[in-house]
Amino acid sequence: MSTTELTYTQAITELEQIVASMQRDDCDIDSLAGYTSRALELLKLCKQKLFKADEDVKRCLEELQSTLAK
Repeated sequence: MSTTELTYTQAITELEQIVASMQRDDCDIDSLAGYTSRALELLKLCKQKLFKADEDVKRCLEELQSTLAK
């Protein structure tokens, strides 16, 4: 699935699966590069979604504050 199609929860779930796979005793060294690359994509997506949510909450709070100040 493309990273842009994932929700935050889906991305976190996939990250947890990647970590579990990397921690298994039978994880081969050839898979590590792929796991690391995918994890980086997912982390970037999560960061973007968190920053967007933070900005949205700040904007809503500012609107609420301006409404209450009237």
